[in-house]
Amino acid sequence: MVVAHNSPFVVPRNAASNQVYPVLNQLEDGIRGLQFETHYPNATAGLHLCHTSCNLLDVGTLESYLTTVRGWLETHPYEVIAIMMGNDNRVPPTTYIEPFQNAGMLSYLYTPPKPNATLDDWPTLAQMILLNKRVVVMLDYLANQTEVPWLLDEFSYQWQTPFSPTDPAFPCTEQRPTNQPDDVSRNKMYMVNHNLNIDVQLLGQSILIPAYTLLGEVNAVSGNSSLGRNVENCTAMWGRPPNWLLVDYYNFGNFNGSVFQVAADANGVSYDRQDCCGSPVTSAAPTDTQVHKLAIYVFAAILSGCTLML
Repeated sequence: MVVAHNSPFVVPRNAASNQVYPVLNQLEDGIRGLQFETHYPNATAGLHLCHTSCNLLDVGTLESYLTTVRGWLETHPYEVIAIMMGNDNRVPPTTYIEPFQNAGMLSYLYTPPKPNATLDDWPTLAQMILLNKRVVVMLDYLANQTEVPWLLDEFSYQWQTPFSPTDPAFPCTEQRPTNQPDDVSRNKMYMVNHNLNIDVQLLGQSILIPAYTLLGEVNAVSGNSSLGRNVENCTAMWGRPPNWLLVDYYNFGNFNGSVFQVAADANGVSYDRQDCCGSPVTSAAPTDTQVHKLAIYVFAAILSGCTLML
């Protein structure tokens, strides 16, 4: 599945942005992983979505963003997504309860049967859909599943390739969590961080920004530095494709939406290039055609017992 790196950061002509289209467009186009940083300016403001610093880029509250996502979930009852958050101010995990509760998200959140779940412990997509527990939420630091069972300790359930990569070779080596044995990693979900960065100085800070001019190669289906090549290398190295493909500016590539072609190839399914990208979304309500396609999808998933590989 394709993950939108820093999904909420959609501000034209802002160097700290990572996407062109807002979250409703992302979900409509096929994004199924929403990743972003959370910051806590103060107790009055609550949790905000900021890039590096709220002085650099602040796109509003976590609650507002989640409310939009919840509206889409209501009208797309056969879709499963994940939300991966960075706890940049290291606030207690209970801080996240209120924005999820106020956004109406709690009823959708899935809690695994045990901590440190391996691949075989996850339910099928069909099971999650039938239970209407269709959202997996992960936090990178200070998660405590005794206090907040649905807020998963991210690196207990998945590992990742090098974070904020600046190497166009994108080595498929495990970086987070550190020092995890290979035999453990082979039985966990994993994500490739395929968002090439350049280090620049901005407002007196060192900040990594997307390598804009190379997006046609980086998000491509094939070729040096491409997402397709990265998936091939990871598959050869670990014996299975990555579960998550994290990218910047998902709509760019060697054609419009090429990252979804890479995901389709990894899953052994076809992809309609006409499905992407960025048609204006004025409502979260699906069309009759979308409902028909979704019904076929869930029926097929139930018949096949499709395993959740997030």
